[in-house]
Amino acid sequence: MADSVLLDRFARKVDYLRLSVTDRCDFRCVYCMAEDMTFLPRQQILSLEEIFQVAQSFVALGTRKIRLTGGEPLVRSGIVGLCENIAALPGLRELCMTTNGSQLGKLAGPLFKAGVKRLNISLDSLDPQRFRELTRTGDLQQVIDGIDAAIAAGFVHTKLNCVVMQGRNDHEINDLVAFAIERGLDITFIEEMPLGSISEHSRKESFFSSDQVRARIAERYTLLSSTDSTNGPSRYWRIAEAPHSRIGFISPHSHNFCATCNRVRMTVEGRLLLCLGNEHSADLKAVLRDNPGQPQMLEDAIVKAMQLKPWSHDFRIDDDVQVVRFMNMTGG
Repeated sequence: MADSVLLDRFARKVDYLRLSVTDRCDFRCVYCMAEDMTFLPRQQILSLEEIFQVAQSFVALGTRKIRLTGGEPLVRSGIVGLCENIAALPGLRELCMTTNGSQLGKLAGPLFKAGVKRLNISLDSLDPQRFRELTRTGDLQQVIDGIDAAIAAGFVHTKLNCVVMQGRNDHEINDLVAFAIERGLDITFIEEMPLGSISEHSRKESFFSSDQVRARIAERYTLLSSTDSTNGPSRYWRIAEAPHSRIGFISPHSHNFCATCNRVRMTVEGRLLLCLGNEHSADLKAVLRDNPGQPQMLEDAIVKAMQLKPWSHDFRIDDDVQVVRFMNMTGG
């Protein structure tokens, strides 16, 4: 099925799967989850073998990029072996991972050897105290050591992800750009997404648009428009003063990217989400467990689910809960 192509009902090609391996995380980032989280019991989540079967079926149907997410994927036992198995699937061009970086000090080398091609590492502050406030549990130096371990392991085009919040970390934007440039990394600034009910801050008051970020960066650097793409939602710019680093923007509010959406998400409980900002979904866990050893049944369910994919999300800049699931339950 090497020539298979997944199409939604708007004729958009879906060739990118974000695959969650856990809802658990060793951080409690203020924009991602509540401080006191209840995680899924083991029997409700997919086994590593089931996650691999999902990856296998998607690749058979034309998926060329898989990103492993969480929660924090590196807290899942057996993650390196899973990466090795998925990376070896014929037809898959790129296996990536989004991580908070806390475990990279010990796992960057094994992940690189297993076939993971690129890493996205979350980094919202370079101030240890503020980093701890934003993550609630994180150690900044541990993450920086993890970033350096990824560089030493041989990863290239590693990208930092920063969720910008007005009054929290917007004054650090250019410091974060400088940090990325110093290490030859890319960096993407993300508008906060309204997933899950939070009480720690007002999303409306903390909203900081990509245009505001770009204006702040332009105070120190010269941004050059670019057609670069990583087959995801980031829109990239080059930096005249640092040709080896790129700056990306993910702007679900201010510059909707739905028309070119090529992505679906699989939660660790086996729910295929057709849109980040909507609840349209299909239960693939039931298909897996009701039809063991029948990959065709799973592939048929995936093809059928594409007809549920909506045209766009409907994110609004307010404090009303639009999607009740938190980002850690969504899959990064």
